[in-house]
Amino acid sequence: MSKKYIKKVVLAYSGGLDTSIILKWLQDEYNAEVITFTADLGQGEEVEPARTKAIACGIKPENVFILDIKEEFVKDYVFPMFRANAIYEGEYLLGTSIARPLIAKKLIDIANQTGAEAVSHGATGKGNDQVRFELGALALRPDIKVIAPWREWELNSRESLLEYAKKHGIEIAQKHLDKDGNPAVSPYSMDANLLHISYEGLHLENPANEPEESMWLWTTAPELAPDEAEYLTLTYKNGDPIALNGVEMSPATLLTKLNEYGNKHGIGRVDIVENRYVGMKARGCYETPGGTIMLKAHRAIESICLDREAAHLKDELMPKYAKLIYQGYWFSPEREMLQAAIDATQKNVEGTVKVKLYKGNVMVVGRESINSLYDDAYSTFEKDEVYNQKDAEGFIRLNALRFIIAGKNKNRK
Repeated sequence: MSKKYIKKVVLAYSGGLDTSIILKWLQDEYNAEVITFTADLGQGEEVEPARTKAIACGIKPENVFILDIKEEFVKDYVFPMFRANAIYEGEYLLGTSIARPLIAKKLIDIANQTGAEAVSHGATGKGNDQVRFELGALALRPDIKVIAPWREWELNSRESLLEYAKKHGIEIAQKHLDKDGNPAVSPYSMDANLLHISYEGLHLENPANEPEESMWLWTTAPELAPDEAEYLTLTYKNGDPIALNGVEMSPATLLTKLNEYGNKHGIGRVDIVENRYVGMKARGCYETPGGTIMLKAHRAIESICLDREAAHLKDELMPKYAKLIYQGYWFSPEREMLQAAIDATQKNVEGTVKVKLYKGNVMVVGRESINSLYDDAYSTFEKDEVYNQKDAEGFIRLNALRFIIAGKNKNRK
């Protein structure tokens, strides 16, 4: 589809440096009517200023879409992912990755609603997000045109972006807030939502450099966290947390509360070098406080509710599931197939988990369930009346039979 056939384009718009410049660039380069979509994913910043900025750039008020999608994000994306205990490359809780399919879905919804022929995003040609946005968009609407300015324009550095902004009178506002709610001055490329905040670039590009303490915007330094431990109780049903300390909450409210506890106790910081989908390695730092608590608690309730082989099979499937999310395949048939299998294991994952938070650590200190498969009549180290220890001899002999046969054969040679 050539430029002349694109009359309307929906832009994923944050109001920050990149997307503010993209808005102007789309107007000039494509001569198209731009529709902006700003997602409130719980990123810890005001989203309404994006409306004022978009209108100031010539966007019609009816073409400015600002949607609060926090509940949908946690209920339909974060919770299903945590049922799988998904972690990419052993450490990354996929906070950025899991938000992208929902943004892509909303872009397509708005494009369908407004009759737009194209959608646009601010992801660079080096990153994973371009893949996630575009795979999601094309899965939901195969005929959509995707405009990725970073793959078209000559503005290939932050310096050139700032020059473009100055030349065209584009105001660049600070988006993120620090722990005290004040505008945060950070040299890093950051992305935030209700699940996490990420940091990349500059000082972090050398993997030997320790992150500066001033970089972390959400969590207390573990060494400065309270000297007294704090206990939480999470209630689970069908594999999802539904209550905190006995109080039922909506998904987004529950995650918000867990974030508050996690931030207070310095929980959820990670510093990793990950393998990006496009081929290079990239160093990133993440804060995922509430998600770290949820993951620990979910594994604990599963440990007493899941059959051994179902639990082991889930653990084998998890890396594939996590990789699909990381690489942008949320709407793929293979992810949906794995999700169905994972969800089938969760119908009996019900009960409570007690965790202790202390200086960056989440420790499980208790778990209970009416569906518990833990039976102390069998597990006790004291005298029991249900388990015949002599039965183990036959079990071991049968499992060792192939070793015995192979060993005898080896000795004959």
